[in-house]
Parts: sequence; structure tokens; C-alpha cells
Amino acid sequence: MTRPLPAVIAAAQNASDRMADRHTPFVMNDWYVAAFAEEIKEELLGRTLLGRQLVFYRTSTGQVVALEDRCPHRSMPLSAGTLTQDTIVCGYHGLRFNAEGDCIEVPSQANCPKNVGIRSYRTHERGAVVWIWMGEAELADLSKLPPQDWMESGEWERSQGYLSLQGSYVRLHENLLDLTHLSFLHAKSFGTPDYAKAAFESVIGDGQFALLRNVVPTTLPPVWAIPTGLTGQGQAARIVRSEFRSLGLHEVSVTFYDCNLPENERPQFRIRTAHMPTPETATSTHYFIVHGRDFALGNPETTRFMHDQLFVAFQEDVDGLALQEQALASTPPEDLYEFSVVADAPAVAMRRYVLARQRQEAPD
Repeated sequence: MTRPLPAVIAAAQNASDRMADRHTPFVMNDWYVAAFAEEIKEELLGRTLLGRQLVFYRTSTGQVVALEDRCPHRSMPLSAGTLTQDTIVCGYHGLRFNAEGDCIEVPSQANCPKNVGIRSYRTHERGAVVWIWMGEAELADLSKLPPQDWMESGEWERSQGYLSLQGSYVRLHENLLDLTHLSFLHAKSFGTPDYAKAAFESVIGDGQFALLRNVVPTTLPPVWAIPTGLTGQGQAARIVRSEFRSLGLHEVSVTFYDCNLPENERPQFRIRTAHMPTPETATSTHYFIVHGRDFALGNPETTRFMHDQLFVAFQEDVDGLALQEQALASTPPEDLYEFSVVADAPAVAMRRYVLARQRQEAPD
């Protein structure tokens, strides 16, 4: 027997049509992370970003080059060729392309055709990462790249890592704006039982979405308790801001302190995490992460301990989102519905913003 959808479910199903999901085309005119800076060397690196195959390399002067990874002669991936004197030689017929993407040599004939080449892309190297603008080059505006001063400051200790997510980058952004899942998905890592029920505040603005949560007092999980020394039961404050800053950047800022000390005598311990998702395909994502702290500086043991503990938790997100993607893919469209709760408000607003950006960029 087929039952009609309850009104609340039907409304949720209709609302989902107004939010970005894995079927929403990519927003091209924005900055995304292409790679960690250390990944791009004087050798060819092939990578798929926003559904497009690209090839990267550094010139002898250190310039980052990003080109379409396809020879326009017979469509051989250029990343399968060789890098010679800052140019790529196609591994199929030897056509040569310079750093601007121009074809400058065809070995089988004396004259090289004019105005033949491949697309090049704007990049910007900042600190540990290389950003790329996949859309119209003339619209590439560095003022649209949110500042991350702590990622370059000598007053912060940092580590970095990469995860391959078999899921949509939209769902990853939603996950990062949804702190209620910490008590459950991360119960064995950095979640605590009191986290989901703690009071929160939503911030919803023009392209800016954040969730603020003050968990006071609380007992910190080991990843924070051991480095800060706040190991007592109910000793600590955990003040969190999780913020969508752009399509390619989500930043989590946390402050810890000892609740038992007078306000003017409390040392504060701050951490920052830059979550930088770049779509690979509609259902796979490059997940770049840089984590920083402003305490225990110059202590590699603390860096390694925190990094390893945190990446256990981040892997839980990746595993959970992959399962979610599988469930979405296996559910018939006519049976697929989702409803939202109050804590989802920033995530829902973010997904509507992403959809509006896409429709503005490529209207039907």
C-alpha cells in the first residue's frame, strides 16, 4: 500500500529543490584549493578539479602553472607527457606547450599552427596552499579570497593533511556547519555527550554562515585536554565558532580556558582549523585541511599528537559522508525526502546560497 506523504514531508521534499545538492552544477567563479604548495614541483601533476582534468607544474623560477590536461591534437592527457625546459611535451606525438598553454612546436611539420593551444587557469599561492580560479580569468579577484592570517603567522604552530571524500562537497560544508553531530558521529574521538544539547547561536548573512556554541563547563576529550592541561572533570570551557567563509573554505575557531580561574587570570588556548573542500566530481571531493594552535609552540610531539587525534575524527566525517552518499544514490527520487531541524538553519541557508550562486552564474 502506498501512503501519501505527510504535509511536513511533502514540504521538506519541495524545499530540497531550493537547496544545492550533488546534482547542482559547480560554481566556477570562485577560489578553490588546487593542491598543497609542496605537492607542485618541477614535474607534472594531474588532478581533476570541478569535473575538469588539469595538469600542474612549477617552472624553473617557481611559478605555478595550471593547464587543461588534454592535448588538442588527439586528446592525450598531457600529464602523461614530459616536462622539458618549462614546457610540456605530449607523450603521443610530441606537440609542445608553453606555460601559457600555447602550442609552440609540432615535430612532424616545420611550421607550428597559429592560435592553437589549451586553456590556462589563474592560481595564487598563499602559505601552505595553492588556490585556483576555475571560471572566467578576468573575474579572478583576490579580494574574494578570505584572509587566513594564522596560516602564515609565526605565532601559530600548524600541521596539514589531505583526505579523499567519496561524497559531495556541499554535504561536507553542511557537515561542518552542523556541530550537533559531534556527540554521535565523533563519540569516540573529540565529541562529548553534552555537545549536542549545548546552547548555540546561528549567524546568517550575505554569503556568511556560522554556528556558535559555548560548552561551559565541560570535560575536554584527550586531543584538547592533554595539550592544554585542562584534564579535570567539568574544568574547561569550549567556545566554538564554525563558519562557512567561501565555497572553498570553512574555518573552525575554538578557545579553551579553565572555568575555575577568575576571568582576569585565565590563560586562553586557541586553535584554528581550515577545512578546504574542492569538488573533484559531483560525488567526490578533495579535502584539504590545515590545523593551527597558538600554544605549545615549537613542540613537535604535541603537533603530532594533535594531528593524529584530529585526523581520526576527520576520517569519521569522511566515512560517514560516504555512507550518506551511498544512501542518497540508492534511494529512488520519488522516495527521497529530508527534513530540517532548528540547528540546521545555517546549513540550509548556505545550501540555498550555493544554489543561488550557481543559478546566477549559469541561469537556465
